[in-house]
Amino acid sequence: MGSGQTVVVFGAYGHTGRFVVARLHDRGFVPVLSGRDGAKLAAMAATGPGWDVRPASVDDPAALDRALAGAAAVINCAGPFAVTAAPVIEAALRAGIPYVDVAAEIEANVDTFADFADRARAAGTAIVPAMAFYGGLGDLLATAAMGDWTAADEAHIAYGLSGWHPTAGTRAAGAVSRQRRGGRRVRYTAGRLEYWQDAAPTLTWPFPEPMGPRAVIGEFSMADVVTLPSHLAVPEVRTYMTVEAAGDLSAPDTPVPSAVDDRGRSAQTFLVDVLLRSGGTERRAVARGRDIYAVTAPLAVEAVERILTRRTRTVGVASAGEIFDAPDFLRSLSPHISVELQA
Repeated sequence: MGSGQTVVVFGAYGHTGRFVVARLHDRGFVPVLSGRDGAKLAAMAATGPGWDVRPASVDDPAALDRALAGAAAVINCAGPFAVTAAPVIEAALRAGIPYVDVAAEIEANVDTFADFADRARAAGTAIVPAMAFYGGLGDLLATAAMGDWTAADEAHIAYGLSGWHPTAGTRAAGAVSRQRRGGRRVRYTAGRLEYWQDAAPTLTWPFPEPMGPRAVIGEFSMADVVTLPSHLAVPEVRTYMTVEAAGDLSAPDTPVPSAVDDRGRSAQTFLVDVLLRSGGTERRAVARGRDIYAVTAPLAVEAVERILTRRTRTVGVASAGEIFDAPDFLRSLSPHISVELQA
């Protein structure tokens, strides 16, 4: 457990940040609330057991250094990560502490691998981007499904969401990504990221029962197209999203998530279906759970716990499946996610 270690949550008052703070507290860590809005931080701190508040903005390195002073780690929950990731990583490197974020932004994750790999490795520091429902979970599932394979021909990650009520942060991050792509869509094929002007296809994905076959948007690329290829020899990575959830995300009037239990979770459910192909053989991993934002908290906090207790396989910038024992990590999530591995 956390043993009273201090972990800074940057963007603590955001929707996902609040789940992360609560999970840190439950695991025995001491969360420090940080972000640019001091009033929101103070209001949030008033609801907790004397939480420390350290306002900081990404354009003020000295404030970031004060926010991270004495901390064991930092979790960045503040998007758009195209704006926040690099400054907070720089501060973490100056402080000599590990960094974890929950970025679903493809380009921001690419930048983290490209810009910080050498420095983080030289410093012996762990930097884990996309340690969230998108990116981290799919990578853990694919890595666990790979088993003794050293390579695969294809990896497919299909998201079966009952619906998707995006947060304000999700919408802001999506807008930044679309701007950076010039409105194009992205996919990972032939061992590289490519940008396309054409419309994504609609097809049917054979989700396991009881969900069954559903219409999905093909090549609905998420952070998995960065995390998986960062360490798995898979030249084709395709991700899919149920049509209904994609429609919720694109509709401007879809409401934000609403809590239906005392933990603040929404009623949304999800099924993540990962399929690997090598020659004529297939392997599959399936995860089921509730609330894609809430479930990000146990993913990110478990990552910090394992880094601080040295249950890691590498240092530097690394995705979840590379730095952690994927099957063991997934087992640790059993109170929050049910997982099936199928040969």
